[in-house]
Amino acid sequence: MTATTTPDQKAEVLIQALPYLKEFAGKTIVVKYGGNAMIDEGLKRAVMTDIVLMRYVGINPILVHGGGPEVSEAMRRMGKEPAFVSGLRVTDEETMEIVEMVLAGKTNKGIVSHLNAEGGRAVGLSGKDANLIMAEKETRRGDIGFVGRITQVNPDIIHTLTQDGYIPVISSVAVGWDGASYNVNADTAAGELAAALCATKLILMTDVEGLYRDFQDQDSLISAMTSDEAQAMIDSGAADKGMIPKLEACLTALDAGVDRAHIIDGRRPHALLIEIFTDAGIGTMIH
Repeated sequence: MTATTTPDQKAEVLIQALPYLKEFAGKTIVVKYGGNAMIDEGLKRAVMTDIVLMRYVGINPILVHGGGPEVSEAMRRMGKEPAFVSGLRVTDEETMEIVEMVLAGKTNKGIVSHLNAEGGRAVGLSGKDANLIMAEKETRRGDIGFVGRITQVNPDIIHTLTQDGYIPVISSVAVGWDGASYNVNADTAAGELAAALCATKLILMTDVEGLYRDFQDQDSLISAMTSDEAQAMIDSGAADKGMIPKLEACLTALDAGVDRAHIIDGRRPHALLIEIFTDAGIGTMIH
């Protein structure tokens, strides 16, 4: 809002948001935070304030984050060149140590600090805390090291934190039954967490407007689709390969009873508030 916004206009905005405030009070919304919104300082602050506002109006936001570019940068500083197979990072033992150091350390605690600076009460976790995210070695694409496939989510620690008014911030590092660390896809982790928490919404932030029927045609943005239509796009190969993990995460959540899943443009300031508290919404909704 600009400085010229009148008190009457501000009041009208709040009244328009009232149905959504009533609908989502006490509900859990899982947000996957990533892309340019993690890099651009203005967008980063907008996301942090959105999350804190959600908590103060009675919503339980759960923030899940990746950090692939930061991991790649740290690898190069340490003399290791990142390598990928089918979009998954080849993760040997040394790379896994870098992944954990960056995601569960620097990136996670940085987000926690930003949320706390905006008035939130955030707590950083990795999937290893309280065996939150359990995984086994991903073998469907050959041996690519410590890349994990999620086998179980134990959300008790999340319930404990949200009941006490905290905002959980979760990095996508999982633990195996043998205690080993595994690198898991952040979109996948968000979908599995939304399913385990019986969330009302799953929101995935990305660097495009949403899902397109034809990525080359910017007029083909899909505003809403069913889970069957999403599965058909995966099966037919119509979905851009970068969208497949996001669509699969949405389907995991919806299959478990999550009401709605959204893929939204994180480059838009306050994208979360627009999606949750307005009639228009943005991006692609899957139901």
